[in-house]
Amino acid sequence: MNMSSKMDHLEVLRVEVEVLKREHRDLDEAITAMQEQGHYDALRMQRLKKRKLALKDRITVLEDELNPDIIA
Repeated sequence: MNMSSKMDHLEVLRVEVEVLKREHRDLDEAITAMQEQGHYDALRMQRLKKRKLALKDRITVLEDELNPDIIA
């Protein structure tokens, strides 16, 4: 992989991380709003929380790819 395509790949990863973080925040806000209403659909809430967790896992994987641990 040449240096230019590696930089392009890293930039794509950074953008993807930001998009996923935004979606994660939006889900967090939606979950909070549903909880504050007090009368929410438990199945929908479960699905939102599951999606939020999946997003967090994906963000972690991408951030690890962007910032690999270097063993000295």
